[in-house]
Amino acid sequence: MIKKIYLASKSPRRIRLLKQIGIPFETIEKEEVQEYNSEVGDPVEYVILNAKKKAESVLNTDGIEWVLACDTIVYYKGEILEKPENKNDAMRKLRMLSNEWHEVYTGLYLCNYMTGDHYDGFEVTRVKFSELSDYEIELYVESGEPMDKAGAYGIQELGAMLVERVDGCFYNVVGLPIGRLMLLLEKASINRVDIIKNFKNF
Repeated sequence: MIKKIYLASKSPRRIRLLKQIGIPFETIEKEEVQEYNSEVGDPVEYVILNAKKKAESVLNTDGIEWVLACDTIVYYKGEILEKPENKNDAMRKLRMLSNEWHEVYTGLYLCNYMTGDHYDGFEVTRVKFSELSDYEIELYVESGEPMDKAGAYGIQELGAMLVERVDGCFYNVVGLPIGRLMLLLEKASINRVDIIKNFKNF
C-alpha cells in the first residue's frame, strides 16, 4: 500500500490538489508559527524556511511518518507580498500588480520524523496581470476572495480574470506545485506508478 503523508496545512486548495491526483493523505493540526520577516532574505530561502517551520510544528505528534508543509508568496520588485492585513492592504497590493509581471514562489518541505530524512525544494512561476481599474480592484476586494491569499488574489477562482499570462507551473500559483512535489515524493519512495495504481482505491 502506498504511504500516507500528513499535510501540515488546512488550505482547501492544497487539499483539493492532493485529492485530485490521488495521494493518500491526512491533514494534521500544527501549532501557530511565527514566519520569518518578509523584509529580509531572498524569496527562495524565505519560503523553504517557513515550510520547514510549519513541518516542525507537528514534531511532537505521535504516530506520524511523512509530513509535508508548504509556503507560498508573491514576489514583486524585491517585496514579498503575503496575505493582506486588511482591505486597504489588499487594494494596495493589487494596484502594485496591475499590468505588471510578478513571481509566485512556493517552498516545500517533506520530512520523516521516524527516520530523520528530510527533503526540500521550491518552484517559481511568473505571472502577468491585466491592467485593472480602481473600481475593478475595489469590487474584487469586496468579494472577500483576496483576504486569505498571498498577493491578494486566487488564480483558481475569481482572480483568474485578473491574470493575462502565466509562465511556468500553474499549480504553483494555486499553492502546490505538483511537478516539484513529485520529485520530493520520489525521494521518499512514493512514485507515480504506485500513485496511479492506488488512484481507484483512494
